[in-house]
Amino acid sequence: MNPIFASITAAAIALSALPGISHGQAQRQDPAAIRQVVEQFLRIQSAGLPGEVNISVGSVDARTNLPQCAAPEPFMPNGSRVWGKTTVGVRCTAPSPWTIYVSASVQVIGEYILTAAPLAQGQTVGPGDVVKIRGDLTSLPSGIITDANQAIGRTIAISLPSGAPLRGDSLRAQPAVQQGQSVRVVSSGPGFRVSAEARALNNASDGQIAQARTASGQVVSGVARAGGVVEVTY
Repeated sequence: MNPIFASITAAAIALSALPGISHGQAQRQDPAAIRQVVEQFLRIQSAGLPGEVNISVGSVDARTNLPQCAAPEPFMPNGSRVWGKTTVGVRCTAPSPWTIYVSASVQVIGEYILTAAPLAQGQTVGPGDVVKIRGDLTSLPSGIITDANQAIGRTIAISLPSGAPLRGDSLRAQPAVQQGQSVRVVSSGPGFRVSAEARALNNASDGQIAQARTASGQVVSGVARAGGVVEVTY
């Protein structure tokens, strides 16, 4: 064998034997790059969440042998959301198609509202009945109240113990008009506006439809407004 050719062949064999230099490894997708794609995707998707966002991406098995991808594309699988424990998909379309799913956690630290004392069903929430606390919103039930103004002035739908997180479905808006209440019916139209006393025939929150019976016995329908007002527009 030619001595020069023999030397080149020996060098090529030795080079191919070095770790990380084989052809198969050069074409392998780096698991760390997949995790980075997932983290960047979640940071963009969670930008509008109400609080301080902490993202943790699960590991990708180093033994996962995926062909290298020039542009991995992250996506949210059906049923997943950018909140709490979640799953993000990453797919490649070229040169070799593949899809992998990576577990992750999106923690949102923010303020929410607790009851400061036991609250009875039907009780109207006042400023002293609630307290603000900071914690992980993703570990709480859905519909949690994060602003005290969303609770103050509303009534409790079910009795709650002290220290209970307030949810939207545990509160009811105070009726603007209550059945049997004396109300003022305000009728308006082009060039006129008149009002008359009447008796409410149903309960209605602000903006809902209320019916009232006037002193003459006429039943009118209008929009309930705070303060016992029923607006009728012609």
